[in-house]
Amino acid sequence: MQKINVDVAIIGAGTAGMGAYRAAREYTDNVVLIEGGPYGTTCARVGCMPSKLLIAAADSAHHARHTELFGVSVDSVSVDGKAVLARVRAERDRFTGFVLESIEGFDAEHHLRGYAQFVDEHTLRVEDNNQPIAEVNAKRIVIATGSSTFVPALLAAAGDRILSNDNVFELPDLPESIAVFGPGVIGLELGQALSRLGVRIKMFGRSGTLGGLHDSDIRAYAEKIFNQEFYLDSRAQVSKVERTEAGVDVTYVDKSGSEICENFDYVLAATGRHANVDKLNLANTSLTLDARAIPEFDHYTGQTSAEHIFIAGDVNNELTLLHEAADEGRIAGGNAGRSLANPKDVRAGLRRAPLGVVFSEPQIASVGQTLRQIEKHCDGCFATGEVSFEGQGRSRVMGKNKGILKVYAEQGSGLFLGAEMFGPSAEHIGHLLSWAVQQRMTVSAMLDMPFYHPVIEEGVRTALRDLNEKLHLGPAAIANCLDCGPGA
Repeated sequence: MQKINVDVAIIGAGTAGMGAYRAAREYTDNVVLIEGGPYGTTCARVGCMPSKLLIAAADSAHHARHTELFGVSVDSVSVDGKAVLARVRAERDRFTGFVLESIEGFDAEHHLRGYAQFVDEHTLRVEDNNQPIAEVNAKRIVIATGSSTFVPALLAAAGDRILSNDNVFELPDLPESIAVFGPGVIGLELGQALSRLGVRIKMFGRSGTLGGLHDSDIRAYAEKIFNQEFYLDSRAQVSKVERTEAGVDVTYVDKSGSEICENFDYVLAATGRHANVDKLNLANTSLTLDARAIPEFDHYTGQTSAEHIFIAGDVNNELTLLHEAADEGRIAGGNAGRSLANPKDVRAGLRRAPLGVVFSEPQIASVGQTLRQIEKHCDGCFATGEVSFEGQGRSRVMGKNKGILKVYAEQGSGLFLGAEMFGPSAEHIGHLLSWAVQQRMTVSAMLDMPFYHPVIEEGVRTALRDLNEKLHLGPAAIANCLDCGPGA
């Protein structure tokens, strides 16, 4: 078995791991990047990119079927499921290829293929096919092992008919029906896309959560809108899931209170992800673990309770987003390399304003502090502004006039704290508002920014004016104001 001594060992070659590798290389060339699974990030292989490709196809079919509003008739729309999924895979492979090119650009001597586990505080045993191939002694270690799909026991009975974002894109053709469990980001995006492509969808939640929305009004409104397209029950009572010769039987209580047993071709598990820590043998370290057996760590430095071990990316189960994983990787890798010369030289890295987007239609965006965080920290000393997009000019022009935006700010200072939105172009509006949060802008300063006419962003101005009035920092909004333009 090979014996390797390095300054920095990085476990995992995903987005966070690659970022950590590049950052550590600024301080030392004595680095090893350990990866046991397939190269290519979760985003490129099974996450954000293939899902957006499926959504693009679905939106194309959906919009072609709904042109009557504009006086345009389309005789028929047909979906070639094999062609849809073939394009998804082809473009997915192209995106993954870019990631592989990046990894191939790393020094070949720094690659180590296999699965790592801790032997002690500084020693990793790396195995391939359950055979030990190397023992790595490292002065600094970065854990960047990512996360995996979580399948609850209820769904396990579906056996070979369980789908997740890990394998749904490998289907040769679109099935006739799928029961989707989990109306979170993955469930909403894939479920709605499959429905628009002609798959019979029923979506089941358990706790009432929906797309990460915290505001109860927006959540109830969103559930109503989604139900106009497909069956969605965010508080479903599902008593049984069973694999049968015909597929999968799901027994549940429908919205009328009747118990129903319905057959589906597949079950899609969108029930969350769990951190890949269970095979690391963390018990062989002094790491302090939380209730989920994940190492406790500093949000700004990535450092764990063991000062020479850092953690980054989805494995920390904090903000499971690509841009956050990239930032965390750079911070953790930089601190691992920098602290080689001085163990106390561990620095806080830039953590950006929180921003989350669900690419459903309408889209969902969350910016800055959540409503729960604001209620806890501000103890009632905040105000809420609101706008409905049902009457908003540009939204009505495009026939996308469904949605609500709520914006939050601190009483007294007028400091903009965050926002939650279910509506058109939320991915773009979310970016604008996250920049305002990061720049610590006040609502008054945001209202001084330019707003063109007619654009969806005028709805943001309406919500901010409502908020400014409730902060007692501005006058009541004027209905049909002349400077806004008609329908703003």
